[in-house]
Amino acid sequence: MTFETETSAAAPAVAPPASAAVPALPLPAGRWVHDPLHSAVNFTIRHLGISKVRGRFTEFEAELVVGETLADTAVNATIALASIDTGNTDRDAHVRASDLLDVERRPTMAFRSRRITGAGAEWTMTGDLTIGDVTRPVTLAVEFGGLGAFGDVRHAGFEATGEIRRSEYGLTFAPGMLGEVVKIQLDLQFSEPGAGEA
Repeated sequence: MTFETETSAAAPAVAPPASAAVPALPLPAGRWVHDPLHSAVNFTIRHLGISKVRGRFTEFEAELVVGETLADTAVNATIALASIDTGNTDRDAHVRASDLLDVERRPTMAFRSRRITGAGAEWTMTGDLTIGDVTRPVTLAVEFGGLGAFGDVRHAGFEATGEIRRSEYGLTFAPGMLGEVVKIQLDLQFSEPGAGEA
C-alpha cells in the first residue's frame, strides 16, 4: 500500500502507521506444520432442547502460514465428515447416511481464513466455511496458548471457538430433535517452520 500526502517544505512527510510493520503473530514467519496428535476438532449440539450431544471429527488437516503481516497470514483446514464420532457407533452410522449428513454428497468441511485481527493472546479470525457445495462466512474467537518446546522443536498452540447455524448449509434434518446451532471448539498445535528438515 502506498501512502501519498501533500507536505510543505517545512513539514515532515507522513509515515505509514507503525502497525503496518507489526508481525502477524508473535511467531516466526513461515509454514507451521500441523501436529495432529495434539489437535482436536470438537462440536456440541442440543438434543430435544434439553441436553447436549458432544462429538468430534477424527480425521482432519490444518495449515498455518505466518506472514510478515496479518494480511500475509492464513489458516486453512479440511475435515473428513465421515470421521464423525459421537461415542455411539449406531448413531454415527445414521448421521453419515443420506437422509442426514450424507457424507457421500458432502465428504468434507473446509475452512479458509480471510481476515485475522487481534494481539497478544486474543485474536479474531473470519473466513469461509464450506460444507458440501455451500459456503458461508464464519467468525472464530482464537486464543493463542503460547510456545512450548518438545526436544529441539518449538510448538505453538491455539484454541478456536465459534458456532454455525446448520440450516444455512442445507442441514435441515431432524428439526425439533436436534438444535439449529452447532458450537465448534478447535484445539490446534503446530510445530515451527523447518522442524524435521535435514
